[in-house]
Amino acid sequence: MSQDQSQTNYSLFYRFLRLFADIRKGEAFKAFLLALNSFLLLMAYYILKPLRDALLLVDKDSPVVKSYLSGAQAILFIFVIKGFSRLSSRVPRHILITWTTLFFISNIVIFYFLNLGGMSIKTMGIIFFIWIGVFNYFVVAQFWGFANDLYSSDVGKRVFPLIALGATSGAVVGTRMKWLRDLVGESWEYKLMLISGVILLICIGLAILIHKREVRKSKEEKEQGLPAAKERASVQEQPLKAGGGFRLVFKSRYLFYIALMIGILNFVNATGEYIISDVQTRASLEAVQTAGADMQKSIHSAFMDYQFLTSVIALIIQLFLVSRIFRWVGVSGALLFLPLIALGGYALISFGATLVLVRWVKSLENGTDYSLQSTTKAALFLITPREEKYKAKVAIDTFFVRGGDTISALAILVGTQLLSVTVEKFALVNVIGVGIWIAICILVIKEYKKIKAKPVEIHPSL
Repeated sequence: MSQDQSQTNYSLFYRFLRLFADIRKGEAFKAFLLALNSFLLLMAYYILKPLRDALLLVDKDSPVVKSYLSGAQAILFIFVIKGFSRLSSRVPRHILITWTTLFFISNIVIFYFLNLGGMSIKTMGIIFFIWIGVFNYFVVAQFWGFANDLYSSDVGKRVFPLIALGATSGAVVGTRMKWLRDLVGESWEYKLMLISGVILLICIGLAILIHKREVRKSKEEKEQGLPAAKERASVQEQPLKAGGGFRLVFKSRYLFYIALMIGILNFVNATGEYIISDVQTRASLEAVQTAGADMQKSIHSAFMDYQFLTSVIALIIQLFLVSRIFRWVGVSGALLFLPLIALGGYALISFGATLVLVRWVKSLENGTDYSLQSTTKAALFLITPREEKYKAKVAIDTFFVRGGDTISALAILVGTQLLSVTVEKFALVNVIGVGIWIAICILVIKEYKKIKAKPVEIHPSL
């Protein structure tokens, strides 16, 4: 291929990426690699996610059990975060990502052999539900910490919509894998797990490639005598400074408000997941009784369809709205879109929780969460120091997420076991929760603007 042809192809590639984000010259290839990494990561997760419901939601009490297990995840995250903080202070970022991802891949292999050993579906469902909750929030938070480490605030705000587009696209593809379930045949649940493990191995390779490319670029700039290149090259190969993620969260008002916001967001989301799980399980039980349907496959198909609808909405928002919303109202203003959508949705459900209404409300809520809100949450960390991008973000996106889920589980426990609360009443509880969520968002926005107003420092990883 001639040099002119190569230049033309790059120009077309660059123009294509600019359809989705404000990518500028010299930024395209790194952004594409990160988008590909996020695509594969979310595709692997969305192959696994419906298995969680297929293994767990096998009887009428399962939706309540599903809510309770979030508390177990929150407790487990205390130890996970402490271990991650210590490891990240001892190894460089590419080794950190490699080791943690390999750990989760090894767990998938263990699940496969536990099934061969005859473990019951109910027991496996409980273990797998706890595991996937840790896996999902941990690896996604780690990925966005890595992405934050590669960009300054101004560049990241422009590029992140493209990277997040990779994630939402991967979610769409991952939810359309019913054909793969039928293709692999017997023990399809566990064979799909192994396929996800292979995809995660590719994600490790991409992260190492991106890291080495950045180090090489910094060393070349250092040889050319460019400003800050020497510091950049050194920082990229160094572990993080000592200190725990929890300590970083509680010593910063900005991070603490973000943690509170994430907690209440997930209280609302988890309560909404209980609502849809309860409504869907009752519908599937009715189908089993009237038509003799396969309960496990019915639940798996229903949640794949629900997650596909969610992912399509997320993809549309990511393609056409996220970058524009960032330009119109900025990162801070974008925080208010999701709570306003949730407020209207749960207000509607409180008048009558039909399956169609609940599925559309939750799909719109989650679709906005996985696109606009996810990109916005990641961008909030662009203005923070390097340790906060990894350690504090992982702490917030794991423990405080599950903390919100745990409070929701307690509310569901009291509501279902003591007060006989209907799903419509739980929707009203969410309306109140969203009001608190909006108030906390306003506090986050104020702190964000204060930090942004301070003198800009050179980002050490650029």
